[in-house]
Amino acid sequence: MKAMVHTMENKLTQGPVIKSMIRFAVPMILGDLLQQCYNIADTLIVGRFLGADALAAVGSAFSLMTFLTSILLGLSMGSGTVFSIRFGQKDTHGLKEGILASFTLLGIVTLILNVIIFAGIDWIIWALRTPESLKGIMREYLIVIFAGMIGIFLYNFFSSLLRSLGNSLVPLVFLAISAVLNIVLDLLFVAVFGWGVAGAAQATVISQYVSGVGIMVYARSKFSHLLKRDKAVRLRLACVREITSFSALTCLQQSIMNLGILAVQGLVNSFGTTVMAAFAAAVKIDAFAYLPVQDFGNAFSIFVAQNFGANKIDRIKKGIRAASCITVVFGLFVSFCVFVFARPLMLMFIDAKETAVIAEGVRYLHIEGAFYALIGVLFLLYGLYRALGRPGMSVILTIVSLGIRVALSYILSAIPAIGVVGIWWSVPIGWILADVLGVVCYLLRGRKEV
Repeated sequence: MKAMVHTMENKLTQGPVIKSMIRFAVPMILGDLLQQCYNIADTLIVGRFLGADALAAVGSAFSLMTFLTSILLGLSMGSGTVFSIRFGQKDTHGLKEGILASFTLLGIVTLILNVIIFAGIDWIIWALRTPESLKGIMREYLIVIFAGMIGIFLYNFFSSLLRSLGNSLVPLVFLAISAVLNIVLDLLFVAVFGWGVAGAAQATVISQYVSGVGIMVYARSKFSHLLKRDKAVRLRLACVREITSFSALTCLQQSIMNLGILAVQGLVNSFGTTVMAAFAAAVKIDAFAYLPVQDFGNAFSIFVAQNFGANKIDRIKKGIRAASCITVVFGLFVSFCVFVFARPLMLMFIDAKETAVIAEGVRYLHIEGAFYALIGVLFLLYGLYRALGRPGMSVILTIVSLGIRVALSYILSAIPAIGVVGIWWSVPIGWILADVLGVVCYLLRGRKEV
């Protein structure tokens, strides 16, 4: 049964292509920049008030939390693709069943993750090759930060639903509120109350629940016609399979991406506290710098999915050309800025007296920061294949990119003449090889679909 979805949300199947994509993408970009403020606030305040050891521990924990969050993010993104297609098809009943199946799936996964991570916390710390001097600090931080998983689940699910309907503004609003709250609580708990790394973690968890619960209440109020109980809407196995087929592969892609980062984090930790602290600060700058092209890739994916559902192939082709140009130009601009201002950016996180930490962080940014256009193209390829119902190709590209990165990191860093620099160079090499594969596959096969 198909019916008009009664909503005032934005349809990306209408209007000027570039304007539609940018107008939809900007709130997503601003929202995830604010999301980074959670981590930036922790890093800044911990680095300034608690020192390099605490910064190294929090930075290592950040890589782990990013991996766990990526599982929920991947499931949400995969579900969002199905939501977008149903919305483009004007299939209200199918959209409702997809929402029910997705929420059930994500809820179960969240509960399982909570059990696993709390039961295995000591093993996790050991697996990350954490130096003995940092194990206590890291355990203190992780026990608190893991408590925010349910808040992360709620925010990612409902923000994915709203974005699939064309509403990228409301997720931004809730993130803005929680980001400001996080910074205020960070300063209060760490600088004023002196609660150490546990205080920084508590500030983040409270903020996560504010954004998660807040956006859930909004969605249930605004879209009651989609979320209220309906006897005609059942948890059907076929719908669960469809959601799982999209979500599992997208989840796998996100997990592989961050599992690779975790593997690299373990290698970085083996080089000692100075390199750990430099990496902890530099990777925050790095993530902040290429986050806009990552979000633009996600917005582009929703654009393609809605138009694919509406069978507007010419509009998709125009979108591909426009998105490619925007991404490359923006990536080159950001690379220039990060390369030139690498040292001042590091000084935001590290005291000027920590000269060795700053020098290593600058070297990282000068190498990896020069190639943001490459990862921008890769994010577009991820989004394109996911929207066309081929998330498996996105997984392949991720395996190529991360597999090369991890392999080269371990191989090159083991050569005395190269050392830790080999870890930094492995990243852009992985990006460019994955880009070449993704573009060639599209030229050979993808153009037959769009």
